[in-house]
Amino acid sequence: MPNPIPKKKSARPSGLHLALPATSANLGPAFDAAALAMDLYITIDARPAADFSISATGRDPEICQALENHLILTTYREILQRRGAEVIPLSLRIKNDIPIGKGCGSSAAARLAGIALANHFGQLHWTDSQIIGEASRREHHPDNASACWMGGLTVARMSGDAEAQVVCIKPKGKWPLLLTVPDQVLSTKEARRALPAQYSRADAVVNIQNSMLLLVAFMQGRHELLASALEDRIHQPYRAPLCPLLPCLQELTGTPGVLGAALSGAGPSVVVFLDPRASAQKTKKLVASHIAGKGFRAELLLASITPRGARG
Repeated sequence: MPNPIPKKKSARPSGLHLALPATSANLGPAFDAAALAMDLYITIDARPAADFSISATGRDPEICQALENHLILTTYREILQRRGAEVIPLSLRIKNDIPIGKGCGSSAAARLAGIALANHFGQLHWTDSQIIGEASRREHHPDNASACWMGGLTVARMSGDAEAQVVCIKPKGKWPLLLTVPDQVLSTKEARRALPAQYSRADAVVNIQNSMLLLVAFMQGRHELLASALEDRIHQPYRAPLCPLLPCLQELTGTPGVLGAALSGAGPSVVVFLDPRASAQKTKKLVASHIAGKGFRAELLLASITPRGARG
């Protein structure tokens, strides 16, 4: 009998380049339901290696290159181990522009990076819905994960262990942003503890109305709707004591160049929506002067909603 032809071993996947955007979730009344992607990125180049290693540049390099309890690598290992797949050691080169621990989607981006690495090097062949669903379960909400992976403005929901249901929208017209980032950090867990266990029917109805109005504003390019559409009664009033920059910036709503302001994620950063007809630089100076006059300090980053997600 002829000798059987040996099966070829599947070749190890080559390196992977990722660019994942910062995100701003909740957007006022759309608590745990909507988010937008911003043109600030964490970029990762990963290659198979003999041992795990990380080199990092950009923001917070000491956090980004600490091997112990690294969120990207922990997620990568956990997923492959759970599926009984080989955990290939990786060498990562990271350039980070996303503020960490300040409500700009850094944890969602890190978890999605770990999932994408596991999907690539473990040859899992996961769909977008599976990738977003896994990140959403780890984040305990789907808004940041969906916007980071898909780009643009996303509306997302999860039901139990089902895959995430995501709708991606390209906002009509220009929506310039000013991200205001204070010095302090705020964990999502601490921000969650500030929320009440129950809400009145009136507050729930107002948030439903405003979140739908907010969606229409983006879809139709109705900038004039934003001031009222950003009103929230579910999370921002209770988080304001932890995020004093929010009421400070909300005072500017309706002044030349400023359409409105909302907590970015759970805070403490605040995203300010700028009037596209005004000079962004002049509005930035106005905001900086107002913040300084109130005794606050914050980094001001001009940004925009980007259609480019991590999968792009």
